[in-house]
Amino acid sequence: MAVLQILEYPDPILKQLSKEVTNFNSSLETFLKDFIETLNSHKYCVGLAAPQTGNLQRIIGIDISRARKPHLNNGLLILINPKILEVSDFKIVREGCLSIPDFTANVKRAMHIVVAYQNAKGEAKILSTKDFEAHAIQHEIDHLDGVLFLDKISNPASDLFRRVRY
Repeated sequence: MAVLQILEYPDPILKQLSKEVTNFNSSLETFLKDFIETLNSHKYCVGLAAPQTGNLQRIIGIDISRARKPHLNNGLLILINPKILEVSDFKIVREGCLSIPDFTANVKRAMHIVVAYQNAKGEAKILSTKDFEAHAIQHEIDHLDGVLFLDKISNPASDLFRRVRY
């Protein structure tokens, strides 16, 4: 296994559209092992999208149990070809990103979502989740579409903040 390099803004790969995963094979399995190791190698990192590692496939990983504050969660989730089916209960929330390490921003997100996806074996799944986990999934799915949180803020003067390092 290996820790993959995280691309940082303004790398043009981060703005590209990712392709659907169609081959659920040993190559995918190897990438997923490295992908999970990469997620786990970053303290407090709760989500990662394959494009952040230079891999333009529709794969995200979420594990909000790694957050500084406890949240109800489903543990480590690997969502392949995720599609949001339902959204509700919108709020303005603060978010950050490994690919934009120096800033956080206020972004409008749904606090309840239903998402369809495939697992590592290609089996179809449905997940209903809320609060921080829903927020994190939306952030990572945006990466699959070449969207960064910078694209979602309407007023940088009031919504963009220099990240506080711990």
